[in-house]
Amino acid sequence: MWWLVLVACLAVSLVVAAMAALNTALPDIALSTGATTGQMTWIIDGYTLVLAALLLPAGAIGDRLGRKPVLLVGLAVFGVASLAAVWVDTPTQLIVTRLIAGAGAAMIMPATLSLISAGVPREKRAIAISVWAGVAGAGAILGFFVTGVLLNFFSWHSVFITFAVSSLATLLVTLTIGSSKDDAPGAFDLVGSLTSMTAVAGIVFGLLEAPHRGWSDPLILVCLIGGVAMGASFVIIELRRVSPLLDVRLFRNRAFASGSLSVALQFLASFGVFYLLLLQLQLVFGYSPLKSAVALFPMVVGVGVFAMLGNWVAVRFDSLRIVLSGGIAIAGIGVLSIGLVDADTYWKLGIMLGVVAIGIGLATAPSTTAIMSNTPLENQGVGSAVNDTARELGAAIGIALAGSMLAAGYEERIGATADLAHQQISAISPDAGQQAADGIRGSLVGAMKVAEQLPANAAPLAQRIVDGAQAAFLPPLQSACLVLGSILLVGAVGLGWFAPRAVMPSDE
Repeated sequence: MWWLVLVACLAVSLVVAAMAALNTALPDIALSTGATTGQMTWIIDGYTLVLAALLLPAGAIGDRLGRKPVLLVGLAVFGVASLAAVWVDTPTQLIVTRLIAGAGAAMIMPATLSLISAGVPREKRAIAISVWAGVAGAGAILGFFVTGVLLNFFSWHSVFITFAVSSLATLLVTLTIGSSKDDAPGAFDLVGSLTSMTAVAGIVFGLLEAPHRGWSDPLILVCLIGGVAMGASFVIIELRRVSPLLDVRLFRNRAFASGSLSVALQFLASFGVFYLLLLQLQLVFGYSPLKSAVALFPMVVGVGVFAMLGNWVAVRFDSLRIVLSGGIAIAGIGVLSIGLVDADTYWKLGIMLGVVAIGIGLATAPSTTAIMSNTPLENQGVGSAVNDTARELGAAIGIALAGSMLAAGYEERIGATADLAHQQISAISPDAGQQAADGIRGSLVGAMKVAEQLPANAAPLAQRIVDGAQAAFLPPLQSACLVLGSILLVGAVGLGWFAPRAVMPSDE
């Protein structure tokens, strides 16, 4: 049994790590390939978009054809796409490899959890799911850490080589485990699959691109409104299908629906906070990518330890409502504190991050247990896909909110610093002055680059640019944390009202 859990955890950690790892390597990739800002965005987001869009169909295919075969194919696709990235020459080629890797990841992720749910005895399933949830929750930080170590010694190509080697090793050990599937599957729901893919892709694309294009951009509005409309169509279609891709009536089950909402809130918080704090650690605290990853380790410890405790309490004492609402509330308090307290030293930030981790840790495994325990055994792949789709949507919303608020707040406050740089640098070179001002207005990263490129005799101006840019950066970062934390607290209240006491409620 535990060998099965170990293999599943290896596979899911690979998928989650790949979601986060390239954020650390992106500057080196951009320098090597000449990627533009838009291309850099899609090197990261293309993987997430395809992964999210294909999760439900991939989970259903696993239920029908067998979860182990689908997992093996997913690992092979993921590994080949990762290896192909080593030989790319252009950003477009790299984006294509990331899209293919996302398709492989979509086959891997739901298969791992459904194999555990179907293959582990009922009395030990809660513990196994706790381990899986802890690994999945901490996988992003593992990606940051491994990438930071690799970049200290090798080029960015080493990140993709590591993914390829890891996928091959995981594929080989996967051959040693058993499989499971639905013994009497109905016809595959092609219409539902296409509708769900379109809905999820539209919503995720809109959320991920909104911070860069603006929420009022016509393409963003079309994607978000169209995605929601397609989601509503998906519900109507599935209610009328004899053999639906997803039995949407499952959401009438309060434990299933509460678990899904809780998972989305957890990833909204964690990925929104990751996005903000990685920038703060590297650009304000001056940490290296590796040191920044190490600084996030309170999340690993908190999530890993409290995932086991939260699931045990929820199952043993029929206290799902208390654990979910309490965990989300604690996480919300931690995120709010980051927005309220000026963290001028790491120990303050580390304590607040630990509070967030405790809350997410308490809620993460019970949420997944509630979803999987209330999904029919023959549909565990789809249930796992619902869990994973909630993660992806929550992460996309968190990044979109944090990114939009940070960009808007920085732009509002940076004007005086950009004008000062333009005035003083233009006295020497008008073109350089405008270029510097544009870079400063673009982002804190751009402002830091402008300051670094100034000659030694312009050190006072460089320091004023750094101070002004950081002063423009920190208030919107804190505002974003206040918004994210408030969303979590509202969600905690909703879970306290809606979630049932038991993981498997009767009809309460």
